[in-house]
Amino acid sequence: MTRSASQQELSRPDVSRPGPSGKDAKKEKIWQLTKGYKPVDKESIQRSVVHHVEHTLAADRYNFDDRTAYNAVALSVRDHLVESLRDTKSHYVKEDPKRVYYLSLEFLMGRSLLNALMNLDLEKPYRAALEEIGYHLEDMVDQEKDAALGNGGLGRLAACFLDSMATLNLPAWGYGIRYEHGMFEQRIKDGIQVEFPDTWLTHGNPWEIQRLDITYPVTFYGSEKVMAVAYDTPIPGYDTLNTNSLRLWSAMPDQDIDLGKFNEGDYNKALAARQRALEISQVLYPNDNNWAGKELRLKQQYFFVSATLQDMIKTFLTAKPGRSMEELPSKVAVQLNDTHPSIGVAELMRLLIDCHGLGWSAAWAIVQKVFAYTNHTVLPEALEKWPVALMQSLLPRIQEIIFEINRRWLNEVKETMGDKGEMMGKLSIIEGEGDHKMVRMANLAIVGSYKVNGVAAIHADIVKADVFPHFVEYYKRKGINDKFIGVTNGVTCRRWMAQCNPSLSALITKCLGSDKWVKDLALLEGLRKFSDDDKVLDDLMKSKHENKERLAKYIKETMNIDVDSDTMFDIQVKRIHEYKRQLLNVLQIIHRYNTIKSMSPDQRKNVVKRTCFIGGKAAAGYFVAKKIIALANAVGSVINNDPDTKDFLKLIFIPNYKVSNAQVIIPANDISEHISTAGTEASGTSNMKFVMNGGIIIGTDDGANIEIKEHVGEENIFIFGAKNEEIPEATRRMKEGAAWDGRLSKVFSTIRSGKFGNPVDFEPVLNSIENGADRYLLAHDFASYLECQDRVDKAFQDKKSWAKKCLNAVAGMGFFSTDRTIQEYADNIWGCKPCPRPDPRA
Repeated sequence: MTRSASQQELSRPDVSRPGPSGKDAKKEKIWQLTKGYKPVDKESIQRSVVHHVEHTLAADRYNFDDRTAYNAVALSVRDHLVESLRDTKSHYVKEDPKRVYYLSLEFLMGRSLLNALMNLDLEKPYRAALEEIGYHLEDMVDQEKDAALGNGGLGRLAACFLDSMATLNLPAWGYGIRYEHGMFEQRIKDGIQVEFPDTWLTHGNPWEIQRLDITYPVTFYGSEKVMAVAYDTPIPGYDTLNTNSLRLWSAMPDQDIDLGKFNEGDYNKALAARQRALEISQVLYPNDNNWAGKELRLKQQYFFVSATLQDMIKTFLTAKPGRSMEELPSKVAVQLNDTHPSIGVAELMRLLIDCHGLGWSAAWAIVQKVFAYTNHTVLPEALEKWPVALMQSLLPRIQEIIFEINRRWLNEVKETMGDKGEMMGKLSIIEGEGDHKMVRMANLAIVGSYKVNGVAAIHADIVKADVFPHFVEYYKRKGINDKFIGVTNGVTCRRWMAQCNPSLSALITKCLGSDKWVKDLALLEGLRKFSDDDKVLDDLMKSKHENKERLAKYIKETMNIDVDSDTMFDIQVKRIHEYKRQLLNVLQIIHRYNTIKSMSPDQRKNVVKRTCFIGGKAAAGYFVAKKIIALANAVGSVINNDPDTKDFLKLIFIPNYKVSNAQVIIPANDISEHISTAGTEASGTSNMKFVMNGGIIIGTDDGANIEIKEHVGEENIFIFGAKNEEIPEATRRMKEGAAWDGRLSKVFSTIRSGKFGNPVDFEPVLNSIENGADRYLLAHDFASYLECQDRVDKAFQDKKSWAKKCLNAVAGMGFFSTDRTIQEYADNIWGCKPCPRPDPRA
């Protein structure tokens, strides 16, 4: 593809950067010195890299290792990004468009080097330049640690959104926290998850730009001030001149040291305020099983939200000095990514009233036109609540404002719905009485937002019918029928196809005649005409096998386990949670093991060989989830070493699942498991990635699986289990003691026999299903799941038919691009228009 916006084109000597406005001799001189973009010919790239080795990193330019080389290359690429970022920002200032502020507690970015090079169209020049001075781009990529700024789908979705916002030329920035440490690095010791610090910043982060000129005060306990310091990471769009930014806040003390206490010898107290400040941005998701952990989490949320809203208001006022605050909704949209940033509703009220002198009614009218809220869950326990006592202690003014918002809100409810106790209780932002009062953050977000969206078609329906039906009824009475909407999630095909699966991408490009599909994923539909082309199907399976060999190599290098890449690769990688039902997968693997074990050698010749991979982190305080990991490892240890079965079945738990190893794991899938209980998964996005990479789903009618089925065709997906409308009746039957499938009973007996270790260790897992406790219907769906697995085995044996399924599945995935998702947000929620930079070549 000939890019319409390639950095190689911009670096021609006849192309100039935008000049200064007005006549200013100093600015004119500076422009003359810097009017050209950084050149990207081979020698210029080499000179830039070596310059950073010696002058930025102070290393020996004749003898530097791969880590130094990576940092120098990253800094060299960042130079191009900064040029683009500054030009984009200047253009936004000049045009004063409506801006989007995307607030998320997580941004799971993955590695940046390859992503930046691809989006800037600089991968080939840098590869060639490095080779000539003795370095390999792949080695540089491997040196980069994943940015530990997220945990699961919420953070990865946010990262995909940033890529699409920039690609679509939207003036939109992400805002979050610059965590010093991620949630944790997961290691497996004796089959058990052990958490180690995820110190991703040990060797620095060459992509970020510390902005000591951009700081804001954030106050806790009514008087303790902490400073939020900005760190910007450029986010380049694909095939566009625009580069946006992810702005992360780091906490610093307002007063570095109490010198009086220090001189008195009381060193701990002298540094206490500094320590309390630094704690805020230390760790992603501190354990909140105790009061101190809850307080720190609430601190984190308020800290980054307050700093972001102060930054937003400053940007708004600076753009046109003297403008009225009433203009704010026409110039900003704030998207709350789940309930974590929802305290922003009260904080913006505080800023408008206390700092900018607005009255309550005027401030509230503005707030309700600025915020939009994305709900990501249907589980009641995942809808965040904070103790009023904690809020009053930590954020007394905010709690005061929330009380007043709630008082006025309930008056409105009473006027519209009448004095109905149940309705008032459901709609109230405050829950409970006395010492047990809680602030319902989702309710606050809904009351303070003009739009609330679910993230898949079924999820949007469940949000309206089951999660917030009383709100829907209230707004319906007010004549507002479009407050609750759905915007189905997507993923960026730049990272999740073009980068992580080059062989499949090359095949798609060859079939479609160009790589325009990388920016217009709907073009994948054109692959369907090749579904009977034996050469294309053969090439597709060759690509798949190449990716399976890459994963097998990764497993050998990191776990010292031999994997047969000719077996079916069955993969389930995601956060470990009971509703995601990794346990159901493990139980069926035990059943499969029992079946193979009981066969004669001749019978085993007809078995479809499988290698099952499971991966994901369990929250440090999530006892049952950690026990599921322990069971998976114990089962794998037995199966993988049993001479009767090891050639036919393996179970491998991949530790420390993250973006960089996901880019190796996902392209290797033959099938992937997305088997949450119907009605519990909001959307899921890993399901989309697996299918885009030529795999087939085993799944339930849940989340985005339903829409994937509609787009790829029912014949190209394997669905089992109770449907959402069947869940209440199925739950009732299981609670009342409905009989189990005998095969599941045998699996439980195998576990309790001690086959996989001390059965006492696994009792909490088994007890979570037995005696009517099967909340997520594993026992109910078990027989259907086994029948589905049999269908998969049968289909997999017909290689041509399987290849055809894979090709048609990829062809149907055009809808699931975040470019489409973000365009829907821009059109239906934000009212935000593209603001592309003028082409300097024009």
